[in-house]
Amino acid sequence: MKRYILLLLMLFTLPSWGQHVITLQECYELAITNYPLAKQSQLLQTQTQLDKDAISTAKLPQFSLDAQATYQSDVIEVPIPNSNIEPLNNDQYRATLSVNQLIYNGGTIEASLNLKTAQLKTKQMQVEVNLNQLKQQINQLYFSILLSQKTELLLNAKREELQTKLNEVSSGIKYGIILPVSDKIIKAEILKLNQQLTEVKSNKTTLVKTLSQQISQPLNTTTLFENPVIEILLNSDLKRPELELFKLKKEEIAYNETLISKQNSPKLLGFATGGYGNPGLNMLDNSFQPFYIAGIKLNWNVFDWNSNKKQRQSLAINKDIVDTETETFKLNTNIKLNQQQEEIEKIETFIITDKEIIGLRKDVLKSSDSQLKNGVITSSAYITELTNLYEDENTLIRHKIQLQLAKANYNVIKGQ
Repeated sequence: MKRYILLLLMLFTLPSWGQHVITLQECYELAITNYPLAKQSQLLQTQTQLDKDAISTAKLPQFSLDAQATYQSDVIEVPIPNSNIEPLNNDQYRATLSVNQLIYNGGTIEASLNLKTAQLKTKQMQVEVNLNQLKQQINQLYFSILLSQKTELLLNAKREELQTKLNEVSSGIKYGIILPVSDKIIKAEILKLNQQLTEVKSNKTTLVKTLSQQISQPLNTTTLFENPVIEILLNSDLKRPELELFKLKKEEIAYNETLISKQNSPKLLGFATGGYGNPGLNMLDNSFQPFYIAGIKLNWNVFDWNSNKKQRQSLAINKDIVDTETETFKLNTNIKLNQQQEEIEKIETFIITDKEIIGLRKDVLKSSDSQLKNGVITSSAYITELTNLYEDENTLIRHKIQLQLAKANYNVIKGQ
């Protein structure tokens, strides 16, 4: 029995030498870094830069090339007799190169660039929100593996105890103290334990493979998963990325409002057109001529039927919608936190009771061990008490893992 207790102590305190050790925090980081969705952040950055570069080209000179050949059924004639002015040709030709340079547009370009930056931040935060949701999946896998890991060691400890007891019983049978069939009962129990070990190892292998795919990191059944010490802060504020996302959405709306407010600003442009055609600018010269025109022009939409105002009113409603989404999220999250806190308190109560039960079971098993050695009880009665102790030890382990899982989920819900 002392060896059994020693193995249990080693189960909780001593990591295996030479094994690859991984922690829960490392799993979080690897999942967020290697998950395919994480690539979107850089893609969005590249896409936004291209969009901003395209918007910035509005500051550069804009060139256009036009060419046309026409035939007119009638042309202008000078109604002066004997003027010797030749009428224009019915076929006319013109090729022009025009350049327009934006001088002033009320800050529309800068507002558009600011909006693109705000949209990028919102999209990248949405990616972060989606990645953060992986943590609860990681929690479930990680602590299920921990449970399998500890259950396997506990089963090995029980098998070792039964093997020791089998040797004692075999000796007792030899000297006629214990009934001859007692060793067969223990052997059958050891075979059952081997089946349980096979099942636990198979489940652990499946869980480890799933986690390995989730975090894109090679793991195997020899990997040691560190048992984390998890603390929770009950009175701390929410730090969920969703709250930052709602904030960025409102900032994006504000930048959109700024852009809309500048759309009706006056726009001043400089322009120049050079060309070659027949006729040129001199309509009385019926020949091919080079020509050019240069100047500035002002464009100002002074009345838009309140379209601009209505767009800004619509955006104001969007702000209210984001506010309601924020409040709804906070309410639902606090409800989940309260439920998780109650779950933690319930499991902590179970653990206290588990320890009391185990203490009583150990006393009963100690008495049964003495009775078996003296031939007072059968090995079946002893195995029953040993199994009861094992099941209660296993329940304690399960409750401890459930408590860690509940605390880890509490911190994920809170954004810690």
